[in-house]
Amino acid sequence: MALALQLAEQGLYTTQPNPRVGCVIVKNNQIIGQGAHIKAGEGHAEVLALSIAGTEAKDADVYVTLEPCNHYGRTPPCVDALINAGVKRVVVAMQDPNPLVVGQGIKRLQSHGILVEIGLYEKQACALNAGFISRMTRQLPYVRSKVAASLDGRTALKNGKSQWITSEAARIDVQHWRAQSCAIITGIGTVLHDNPSMTVRLDNLPLTHAVRQPLRVIVDSHLQTPVDCKMLDGGILKSSPVVIAYAKDLSHKAHELSAAGAELVELPDAHGRVDLRALLANLAKRGVNEVLLEAGQGLNGGFLQANLIDEFIFYYAPKLMGADAQAMFAIPELTQMQQVTDLQILDVRHIGSDIRLRAMPIPPK
Repeated sequence: MALALQLAEQGLYTTQPNPRVGCVIVKNNQIIGQGAHIKAGEGHAEVLALSIAGTEAKDADVYVTLEPCNHYGRTPPCVDALINAGVKRVVVAMQDPNPLVVGQGIKRLQSHGILVEIGLYEKQACALNAGFISRMTRQLPYVRSKVAASLDGRTALKNGKSQWITSEAARIDVQHWRAQSCAIITGIGTVLHDNPSMTVRLDNLPLTHAVRQPLRVIVDSHLQTPVDCKMLDGGILKSSPVVIAYAKDLSHKAHELSAAGAELVELPDAHGRVDLRALLANLAKRGVNEVLLEAGQGLNGGFLQANLIDEFIFYYAPKLMGADAQAMFAIPELTQMQQVTDLQILDVRHIGSDIRLRAMPIPPK
């Protein structure tokens, strides 16, 4: 199963909107087939592993990181392939959260006399597909907020200057998080001040990790996005479209921005700003599993207040920027310790000269 999980990681950047799945087939203590799902519409892990095992798959044991599918999508059901191959036992890391599948694939295997075991390396399998699970169970993507800051928690000087707080190694690491995300969200403040491209820039990846440019999303309540900004560059648009979520077209720029290639989505909340939960629900309907939030303190604060951040990725640089520099999250003043956001630290490691800390919010009791 550990090998199956490693195989599943081959689809880290490419399987969206499908889950990442790996499969290993064993007979007489020998691996006779293995496979990974790499891209939607292409072969599933079980089918690829069975094609290698051939007739030897009869009476074999199958280790798969996700419950085999029992419905027709872009490809036929994997359970039928396993049944027809005559396998003896299927070990499943986790059930498929897809309502079309959940438990049905397992029941069908069992109905044909195949022994099914569930739960081996379940935690690791769930972590690999956190976005897919979130979209299937909550109808919302899994949101990671990436923040680059000094050791005293500042993201930019008072005048807005922030290039570069972190090292080149940290900036390269961020590219990997971008690459595995289905969408990148930023705010109009970042667009106006930094004019970023927000694309994935990674070289020397194996063919199985070919970079797919994510959807790029600008949260721009009053449509202030410049038509000539880098994110609306025509050459990039072909492989990485841009969605602008807005509340009201105060500048009467909707037609101009649409002509520049952006897709505009009107999602106002009761306060005249973009409804962030509605935005995430919209992205989920598009098949977006994972979102990387790369924004300033305003939008970061908005997502934090709305309890829409599932994980934080903090990059701390060995610098001190002082109390007047900009903070990570712009939120109203807290007056009681019960109001603070408690975090569970998931991982801490050095990335170049910086420290990367991953954490997730602990739900209030």
